[in-house]
Parts: sequence; structure tokens; C-alpha cells
Amino acid sequence: MPKREIYPLSAKDLTPETIAVTFAKTSRSPLSFREIAAELTDEKSAQFHEKWVVGYGHASVAEHAVLHIAFENVSRLAIETIEGNRLASYTEKSTRYQKWDADSFWRPTELEGIPLGHDYNNTCRHLFQSYLDSLEPLKAVIAQRYPQKDGETSARHDGRIRSKYVDAARYLLPASALANVGMTANARVYEHAIRKMLSHPLHEVREIGAEVKAVSTKIAPTLVKYADEKPYMMETNSALEDTLDEMFKTADNPAWLELIEHTQEAEEKFLAACLYRFGVGSFREALAQVRPMSRDQRDALLNEALSRLDRFDVPLRELEHVTYTFDSMMDQGAYFEVKRHRMMSQTPQRLTTELGYATPSLITAAGIEKEYHAAMALADKTYHAIANEINPHVAGYVVTNAHNRRLLMTLNLRDTFHFCRLRSAPNAHFGVRYLAHRMHEILMETHPTLTRYMLWDRAETWEDVLENNFDSLR
Repeated sequence: MPKREIYPLSAKDLTPETIAVTFAKTSRSPLSFREIAAELTDEKSAQFHEKWVVGYGHASVAEHAVLHIAFENVSRLAIETIEGNRLASYTEKSTRYQKWDADSFWRPTELEGIPLGHDYNNTCRHLFQSYLDSLEPLKAVIAQRYPQKDGETSARHDGRIRSKYVDAARYLLPASALANVGMTANARVYEHAIRKMLSHPLHEVREIGAEVKAVSTKIAPTLVKYADEKPYMMETNSALEDTLDEMFKTADNPAWLELIEHTQEAEEKFLAACLYRFGVGSFREALAQVRPMSRDQRDALLNEALSRLDRFDVPLRELEHVTYTFDSMMDQGAYFEVKRHRMMSQTPQRLTTELGYATPSLITAAGIEKEYHAAMALADKTYHAIANEINPHVAGYVVTNAHNRRLLMTLNLRDTFHFCRLRSAPNAHFGVRYLAHRMHEILMETHPTLTRYMLWDRAETWEDVLENNFDSLR
């Protein structure tokens, strides 16, 4: 029997394209991966990709070529598109643990050389100055609540409480704020990401797309060289936007989290999926076995499937057959937390000031509510001026983290286990904490026997979060 071997193919010795070809060739070659790699050159790898990936559409081969790309000084509005790819990994500059300088905002090309550009710059400067001016008053309130300990240096004390006061200050930051983000993904994902960026309505995002393509081409020249703007994306989005702007102009104020749709017979389908996995019959037969079960029989089967869960365990994948669709409204800061849950399907509305803004209670406690509301009013005024004269996409740069945004979310029960526990934790930002608490409450009302296995031990409720952290949400 041949000896088992497990070893890495080093990115130091082989290019991403060569690694991709090495893995691809094993389907038809009896040679070891080392032997396949030894026969390859960059030129041979490019020829292989040109024939099989480009010519015959075997795009999955490109998934073995992994690229790590750093983005620096891009707007948080542009980051939404950069991070809009499900099968990728991202780490970005945190608005909770870092502070922004007064000039750290993007100047859109679309506003260059026109009077509105001057208004835009003044608005961003005002928002950033308001942000900077708020830090000390907010810190003073928090320092009183969490005083310096004996022997604790001022620097260490500030490090301990920083996120608590910056959490409120960051509501003043606009989407134009510059940030850094690191992205790791395979070449197939980058190809799609580049196409999306090159087809985007914002000039900044299109420029980023061109730069990403140039950088990626140096690393995986064959796999991304045909990534170009897509008329389908551009024309379809533009046509829908023009049509629906005329049809869908009203903006009511619904509940900020509403369950629109959910799986019927969720418990039965989950249990039937478990039986299906370990049986030999059809799903229809498994469902027929579950439906007539007594409550005790179902509870016994549920316990076998879920009762051994620890808080660090990943639940059975069969929970993915139970899905929920939520219509939500949250502040933009909270949205930036939620968008990281890329396994769920998300449809965000574009940034606007039309839905009002949240006011953290810490702003009032620090005595800076007048300045805060004045900053929001200025952002709203500039937003409408740019939206009316240029377009709403460019106007989105002045929308702050405080402004509300709608998001349609479809996720499965396995996702909700992760989302609710992670985003309701005491160290989670209060802007998303109330959302997670409320989602858990809705799930418990909808499917109590399934969600009771979520290991919920939170004493805090969504009402507590709202009462203790917000003066208003709109």
C-alpha cells in the first residue's frame, strides 16, 4: 500500500497559477503533486489555464489560485462593494478601536470642479470635526462610569474604555471615511469581484476595480485577464433603478425587524433531513415517518440531534433546510457588522438620509446633542443637494453611521444560531445587539422547540439595549 503523505505546496516556490494547475492535473495524471509541479513552468501553467479555464470554462480550477490583496485609503462606501463577495475573507480597520483624522475622507471625482464639491468637502470636514470634538466629552462620561483602577496607567485605562466612548462617537463618521481592508480569495472570486467593481456606478469603485485587476494580473495573469466591465450588470441595475424610482418612492416606518417568511413544518423537515442523512429512503419517506410522531418522540429525536451542542460547536448542517426572511432597518454602523455574515443572502438598499438616524444616549449624557443633531442636519442637506444634482450613489458618501438603512435578510436556522449568539454578546456593539436579541425572540416565538437549543443565557433583552443605549432610533 502506498505511503500516505500530506504536505503543502509552497506559495514561496510556486506561483498561484502553477499551484492551481498542479491540483487540476491530478484528476488525469498518476503522478504525485510534487512531480506534477516539477514539470510545470509559468508559461505551461498559463497555456493550461488559457485552454481549460478560459477556453472550456472549467472555472473551478481557478479556485486553487489564492490571492491576498491589501486595500488602503478606500472609502467605507467602496468597501461595501469590495466585501460584497461571499467566498472571501476580509479584515478591515475598525471604527470601534481606532480614531480617524480630520482629513481622512474620500473626495469623489464626480464632484471635482463644481460648487457642490465645495459643499461636500465642508460637510465631511464638519462631520469629522464633530467626531473629534465629541471624543473627550464622551470619554469623560465613560471614565466616570469605569474609573481608573489603582496602579493603572492613563494609557491602559484609555485602552480599556476606548471602544465604549468611540462606539458613540463613530455615529458621526460618514461613508466617505477612509479605511484599510485586507482581502483573501481565490482567482475565481477575484474575477467576479473585478467585474462588479468595473461595472459600478461610482468612479472610485471602478478605479479600484482597475487597480485590483492590474495587481491580480501580476500574480495570476491568465485567470483574471478577461475580467472586464459587464454591460448586463450596468444596464440591468440602471434600468431597474430608473423604473423603481418612479414606482417606489414612499418610505414608511415599519417595525425595525419583521419576519416576512419562514419554513413551514420546520421541525418536521429538520428531523426528516436527519433521518434522510442516516437512512436509505427518500426525503418524502422520511417526512412521512416524522409527521405522525408524538411530541415525546420528536423531543427525543431533537435531543439526539442537538442536545450535545456546546457553545463552540457547529450545529448540524441539516438546520440549513429551515430558512427565514427578515425585513430589517438598522443604523449604518450596525449594517457594517451585519454585512460580515456573508452566508446569509442580503439585499441592502442604497445609503440615504430619508429614513432618519439613531441617537445614542451617551451623546445626550455628554451634553453634545445639539452639535450632534446639527451635524446630522448638515449631512441631510448635502445629501439631498448631491442626490438631486448628481445622483444618490455619490450622495451616499455623506451619509453617516447614524443614518438608518433597510436590509432584506434570508438566512437558515444554522446561521441564526451563530448570528444571534455572536451579535448579542456583551462585547458586541449595541447598534447590532438589540437586533440579535429581537431576532432570537422572534425565532423562539416561531419555532420554540428548535431554537431552545441555541444555548441562550443572555439576561439582557432587546428592550434593555434600546433603553440603555439610545435616545431615539429615528
